[in-house]
Amino acid sequence: MEKERLKEILKRVSSGELSVDEAMAELKTLPFEDMGFAHLDHHRAVRLGFPEVVFAQGKTPQQIKQIAKRIVDAGSRLLITRASPEHYRAVKDEIGGAQYHELARAIWHGKPDKNEGKGSILIVAAGTSDMPVAEEARITAEMMANEVKTLYDVGVAGIHRLLDKLELLNEARAIVVVAGMEGALASVVGGLVDKPIIAVPTSVGYGASFRGLSALLAMLNSCAPNVAVVNIDNGFGAAYVASLINRL
Repeated sequence: MEKERLKEILKRVSSGELSVDEAMAELKTLPFEDMGFAHLDHHRAVRLGFPEVVFAQGKTPQQIKQIAKRIVDAGSRLLITRASPEHYRAVKDEIGGAQYHELARAIWHGKPDKNEGKGSILIVAAGTSDMPVAEEARITAEMMANEVKTLYDVGVAGIHRLLDKLELLNEARAIVVVAGMEGALASVVGGLVDKPIIAVPTSVGYGASFRGLSALLAMLNSCAPNVAVVNIDNGFGAAYVASLINRL
C-alpha cells in the first residue's frame, strides 16, 4: 500500500465515508501478509517511499503470479526483476495491463504518469552488451517516478562518443554508469562532472574479467571521489539509490 492510498483511507474515515471497521479491513495486511511461501511487506512504501520489489529468479511462475496479484490488489505499483517469459505469461494471465521488457527481464504494472524527482537521472552504458543491466536500471528509475535519459555504447574504447555528450551529463542530477570489461567508464564520467555517480559493474567480458569481478574492483578503486559502487549486474540497486538522490 502506497502513501497516497493510505492518506485516502484516512481521509474517508475522517469524513465519515468509511467506518473504522471498513478501514481496518483494508489495512489488515499491514505491516505484512503471510502467504506461506512469502511474507509480503505491504508497509514498505509507507516506510521507504516505494513498494516491495519482487526478485523473480528462483521463484516459480505460480509463486510470482500470486505475489504480483497481492501487490496490485493492495494498490501498489508492481515491479518484478530478473523475470523470465514464463513468469510474465503467468502474471499477464492474472493482471491485465502488466508489461514485460525481455532484455531487462523486468515486469511492471502501474507506471506513474508524473515525475516526483527534482531533476533527471541519466543511465550511461559502456557497450551494447551492457544494455540488459542498463535497461533494468532505466525501468526501475521510471517506476520510481523519475525523468530518465539514456546514453548507450559510449565506452572508453571510443571516448569521443562520450565527450560529445557533456551537456547531457551535466544536466543530470544523478548518473548511473554501467560497464563491464575493465569498468573504466565510471571513473571517466566521475572525472567530468560534479554529480554523484552510481557505478554498476557487469559480468560482460572475456575470461580475465572474472564475470564482472575485474570491473567491480576497478570501480571500487576509482580515483574519482564521486563514484559509489553497487554489486555486479545490479541495475535495480543503482537506480534505486539514484532515485533517492533525485528526491533530496
